[in-house]
Amino acid sequence: MANILLTRIDNRLIHGQVATQWSGSIGANLILVANDKVAADTVRQGLMDMAAPAGVATRYFTLQKTIDIIHKAADRQKIFIVVESPEDALALVEGGVEIKKVNIGNMHMSEGKRQVATSVAVDDKDVAAFKKLEEKGVKLEIQRVPSTSVEDISKLYK
Repeated sequence: MANILLTRIDNRLIHGQVATQWSGSIGANLILVANDKVAADTVRQGLMDMAAPAGVATRYFTLQKTIDIIHKAADRQKIFIVVESPEDALALVEGGVEIKKVNIGNMHMSEGKRQVATSVAVDDKDVAAFKKLEEKGVKLEIQRVPSTSVEDISKLYK
């Protein structure tokens, strides 16, 4: 089983906050971005690599590649998975990736979404994915950065 320390939903994927605060607080040595678009975009990968702290490796895989090879990860790899949406997190779980907890970080406001927490806006599709994740035994928590309090996830369903 892969040593997955945390899975985070953040539509910015790797940026300063994720790279420094989260990977440092959980002790990750690998940030795995599971995202179909970014897996094919070397320019975006290069920009994200610049935000990654020294000593932390980065990988950019499609959702399917993540599902196919995560179980081959070495025990020494302390993995921090970052996905763009709750649907992506659900796809990984449904594909057999051993995700126990999902941190809900940033989900920007956009048309059709409603703000439910400090940095989280959802639509009905997001809510349905969160419900399915909970049904599959995945613990959800809303937390912007490690130094802030965990927000009540019931906000997601209002």
